Amino acid sequence: MAETTSKKIADLLLKDALISHSDIENALARMQEEGITLRSALLSSQKIDEKVWMGLLSREFGIPSINLSKYKIDSEVVKTIPEEMAKKNQIIAISKLSDALVVAVGDPPDVILMDDLRRLSGCKIELALASERDIHRALERYYGDSAEKLAQMIDQAEKHPQESVLAPEETREGVFSIEQATKESQQGPIIRLVDTIITEGLKRRASDIHFEPYENAVRVRYRMDGRLQETNILPKNIQNAVTARLKLMAGVDITEFRIPQDGRFKIKFQNREIDFRVSILPVGHGSKIVMRVLDRGNLAMGLDQLELDPDTFKKFQGAIARPFGMILVTGPTGSGKTTTLYSILSQLNVPEKNIVTIEDPVEYQIDGITQIQTKGEIGLTFANGLRSILRQSPDVVMVGEIRDSETADIAIKASLTGQLVLSTLHTNDAAGAVTRLIDMGVEPFLIGSSVILVVAQRLCRKICTSCKEPVKGEKQEFPKLTDDVDNPKNPPLKKGEKGGFRESNPLSPPFLKGGVQVDGELLGKNLYHGKGCSNCHNTGYRGRMVLMEVLVIDDCVREKIVSRCSSDEIKRIAIEKQGMRILREDGLQKCLRGLTTLEEITDTTAEE
Repeated sequence: MAETTSKKIADLLLKDALISHSDIENALARMQEEGITLRSALLSSQKIDEKVWMGLLSREFGIPSINLSKYKIDSEVVKTIPEEMAKKNQIIAISKLSDALVVAVGDPPDVILMDDLRRLSGCKIELALASERDIHRALERYYGDSAEKLAQMIDQAEKHPQESVLAPEETREGVFSIEQATKESQQGPIIRLVDTIITEGLKRRASDIHFEPYENAVRVRYRMDGRLQETNILPKNIQNAVTARLKLMAGVDITEFRIPQDGRFKIKFQNREIDFRVSILPVGHGSKIVMRVLDRGNLAMGLDQLELDPDTFKKFQGAIARPFGMILVTGPTGSGKTTTLYSILSQLNVPEKNIVTIEDPVEYQIDGITQIQTKGEIGLTFANGLRSILRQSPDVVMVGEIRDSETADIAIKASLTGQLVLSTLHTNDAAGAVTRLIDMGVEPFLIGSSVILVVAQRLCRKICTSCKEPVKGEKQEFPKLTDDVDNPKNPPLKKGEKGGFRESNPLSPPFLKGGVQVDGELLGKNLYHGKGCSNCHNTGYRGRMVLMEVLVIDDCVREKIVSRCSSDEIKRIAIEKQGMRILREDGLQKCLRGLTTLEEITDTTAEE
């Protein structure tokens, strides 16, 4: 956007009292320093809503706004504008009628760009306003080899000379032409389309691929680094053929569409085998299909691959060197608990040890380890399976999850009679695992005698190294660092007080009620973010790392457990006596090391 246009919009925002003078000055300063648009400066600082911004532009410049995510674009029209020009200026050609080319823009382009577009296309240029996110997604879809190939396949599948299997109202009533869907699913365009969507997901390092049916289309999304991103919209008339193709691949009953189904399949990609776990759920407009990507190549094999800090690594090594006892990994679904357990098993996997696991499901097959899949329909539960495993004279046992008191009781007793037991629990922090076991009916003295280490963890995104840059700003604000600072029974600890953050560690900010404010001149130079590039799909992040809170069950903690102290008391004694870092503090350490962003740590550890 030209400087004069930016100034004009700034004046309009002030006139309508949508923003303050200081906010405008800061945004204009960022424009000059970082080479970004006024829109990016204001939206990234959350000073204005994008809908308000687009409404203002549409009213002032007379440019209509559109929802680009619901707009079907001809891939041939897109090619009217070269890829480099389109991505540089964040514009995309969306339709061509006679001698008029319609171009979607985020901001009104300058005169020079308009002249270049007219000369290049030989057409009159008409503009339409679209959100930055929608333009970025469209550019990702229609430019580049794989994106262009996928867009062409969608067009080809839609134009294939075949009638829609079902009308939308028939789908809602549950009518399904099995023969027609099966026939279509085995035709070239559908096979190539599904294969390309899966391959593109693997190239983007997706952990899940979602096919979501709606009334007039099917949305495809990839989960990358823990966040879902929309990539394609498939036409409705190929929905049933795509569904049938995925069902055939997963090996499930294609004639069943009333109840949920689960299946698996395996493919070879770049000389490695990749498993897919498929979940099919009947919904209002068809079947929602989610494919979980189980790529053993992404599995950290050994603790040294988890990028643990030296203190945490030492605590892990001490725990797994014990001949018996229990190690628990806690956290919500998707926090990387399975990866941590497999990493421990990989390090323990030597010919001298008999290692047996019982899981639901078995996600990764590891050579040298006996792995059992639970089957509730025949009575093979965690508890029953664990009883049988103990008759096999194991050295190490992994229980996928402790869900009930029976499993907890058997696992605890196994850890007291000569086995090293690994398992998971769903708790928010490490100390909460103790109270959860007590709630399940396990006696506190048994917990204190058996459990040797509890780890709470989360996964946070790492800054993309290709577009990493320092954060510019006068002040950074750290949120509060514990979940109990407002509890009158647990008054906040101040820097220098016993139990506070270690003064010997210069990176540890002071522990203050209501939050910690750090002068930008002192620590701002240590903070980074990702500007966004093609390598990270303009997210600013690429890859994830683990945040850990490690609680060692020593004599002090054991005394608190036997006394039935609260989880807050156990956490407090661990911080005071062991120097335990809570999840948010571990995240802040990594933030100050330039590995992730303050916003990511705040979001990942929101419950603290």
